[in-house]
Order: sequence, then C-alpha cells, then structure tokens
Amino acid sequence: MKKLTVQDVQLDGRRVLVRVDFNVPLDDQRTITDDTRIRAASSTVEYILAHGGRPVLMSHLGRPKGQRKEEFSLRPTAERLEEIVGRKVHFAPDCIGDETRTVVEKAGRDEIVLLENLRFHGEETDNDADFSAKLAEFGDVYVNDAFGTAHRAHASTVGVTRHFEQRVSGLLMDKELENLGSMLENPRRPFVAVLGGAKVSGKIEVIENLLGRVDSILVGGGMAFTFFRVLGVDTGRSIVEEPLLDTVRSILDRTKESNTEIVLPEDLIVADRFDAEAEREEVLATDIPEGWQGLDVGNRTVKRFQEILEGAGTIFWNGPMGVFEMEPFAKGTRAVARAIATSTENGARSVVGGGDSVSALVQAGLASKITHVSTGGGASLEFMAGKSLPGVDALSDASPSTV
Repeated sequence: MKKLTVQDVQLDGRRVLVRVDFNVPLDDQRTITDDTRIRAASSTVEYILAHGGRPVLMSHLGRPKGQRKEEFSLRPTAERLEEIVGRKVHFAPDCIGDETRTVVEKAGRDEIVLLENLRFHGEETDNDADFSAKLAEFGDVYVNDAFGTAHRAHASTVGVTRHFEQRVSGLLMDKELENLGSMLENPRRPFVAVLGGAKVSGKIEVIENLLGRVDSILVGGGMAFTFFRVLGVDTGRSIVEEPLLDTVRSILDRTKESNTEIVLPEDLIVADRFDAEAEREEVLATDIPEGWQGLDVGNRTVKRFQEILEGAGTIFWNGPMGVFEMEPFAKGTRAVARAIATSTENGARSVVGGGDSVSALVQAGLASKITHVSTGGGASLEFMAGKSLPGVDALSDASPSTV
C-alpha cells in the first residue's frame, strides 16, 4: 500500500515534526566526514519551508545507550545543515522538556529546529509511550524521512505516530519505497541480485525471498564460503558459518525448483593471513591452499559477474565482494561497482545499499550513475527479505485518489 507523502498534506503555518537520519560519521575532531544523509534529507526540509511549514527535526547519532555523551551530540549536523540549506538552524539542548519547547516556540517562520540526540534517552529505543507523547508536543504534522531507521519500532518512528492524525513519508522515504517496491513488484528482466559481505547470516532471508523472483544471485564476500563448504569444497581458513550449513543446503536444493541461478565465485584472491601485507595468490575456488583464506574474488569471477550484469534489466546490490577495507582485496568490489554503473547507463534500473557497496561507488565517482543509492542498508535488506517495516507501517495509507 502506497503511503501519504509530505506533498499530500497542508503545511502552511503548521509545525512539522520530521524524523530524519543524521547518523553521520564523525572523525576524532567531531568533523563530519560524509554528509550524504544530511543532503539526502534536505529536499524534504526545503519543501516544508517552501510551503510555509516550520520543520522540527529529530534524529539519533551513534549508540549512546541512554546516556548523554558529548561525542554523540548532533550539534555538528545542525551546523552542516545550516550550510546546506542556507537557513538558520536552532539547535535544542535536548529532544524533550521545557528548554527544548522554548527553542521550538521561538524559531521563526523560515527557520529550522534540530533536537538533540534521541538516544540520549533510553526511552527512544524502548518505544516508551510517555516519551513518545513528549516528542509529539513539538509538531502538528508528523513526517518520517528516515528510511534507515524504518525497520526499528522506536518512539520516534512508531510510538509518536499515535498522536498524529496525519503521518506521512518525506520525499526521501517515498523515493526509497518507490525504488525498492518497483524492483520487487515490476522488475525489468533479467533481474540480478549481487550479495556480498562477511557473513551469510545477514542475507539468508533476502536470498530466500528472492528465490523465484530474481533470475540470478551473484554471491561474493565471506558469505560464499558457507556455500562452498556445503558443496564439499575445501575452504581453508576462510570464514564459514557452521550453524547455517543446513539452511544453505536447503537454499541450494530450492534453486533446483526455482528459476533462480546462484552464481558463486570461480576464482579467488587468497592470503596466508588476514592482513593487507599478507602473501597472496589468485587461485581457483576449489584450490585454496591449506591454512590460507579467501579475501576477494578473482579475475575470472569478475569477468563472469560483468557478463551477467551487462545483460541485466534490474540490479540490486548489497555487500562487498571482498575485504574492501584493505586495498589489496578491494578490486572485486570496485569492478562490480563499475559493471553496475555501466549497465545502468545502458538502461538497467539499479539500487545499491549497504555501507561498503555505497562507499565503493562514492570512491569511484559512480554514485550518480546508479538509479538509486539507498540510505538504509539494514532497512533495505529487510524490505528485500519481504518483511514489513514498523516505521513505514505506522504511516497513513494513501487513498486511491492520492495515488
């Protein structure tokens, strides 16, 4: 069911309580190193201002676990948002309470308020009813534009919505749901999923939901070795999730009855230890030396994956092909990033999510060549796994006349 959006409600003269995702990376000097999430939310903020609304923003940052810690303050994001939108941003000392209320009430018509870190209060993650009610005092309309937290039933994503007649998605949230939803409901064929990362456990439900939906699943990263173990391949010291062997065996059995092909690496870059300076070789996936471990896909695999992606109509990618953080083992991930960008330029529809996958795109200057770069790694995985997202379910459904 499509949800109402911020474009479907009257904003003029009303306070608009907006859940944004300003959980951005900071260095030791408290300087923001990547403001992508702030820029992504700025369109909704600017839309509210342009239509006479008074945005009151709330977000979390890091995991302070219910304690007030200066290193998790949202103040740097307030300063960066002010630079991006060119409007005054008032930073509240807390996300509830009288001092915060004073800041909200004094903000001018063309100004923005950003509340302090929600997770300074343990009641946020507990979805506490009283805390939710206190948050709701600062808005007449509720907007959720934080897709990255939509899979969490927290006070700011679920509890607070019980106090609003109008609960709508922001422009970014709507874009996420539209791109991911159309990918599952009406994909251009062939539909190819590229899944990587260290562990298969984080992708099992996604794979199970995609069987029969996609034409190919390209598997890379450490998760491939659990598949290899099931197939009787010696994996050396590569990461294997022993408790999931039966689950992976069941998945491989099901692929025989579905129209989905699971494509595993043909060759690997292996190393004698987990270290950027380790001795390394390129070997067939079946020839890992004893005591060595696979840390990236090899050239034959890259070529095979490129061939499949070249002919794709729809592509979903989440997770690196190797230990992307180490330069000697980043080649496979970057090659996949280039292949997806090229396929997109040739007409494919692509969605990329997950920190390392997005980082590979950004570092290669390819993010603009992807149809949609998702801001929610975990949320996008749960969506692709067919799960409902509490933060989305809590929003008002659009009537047929607004769709």
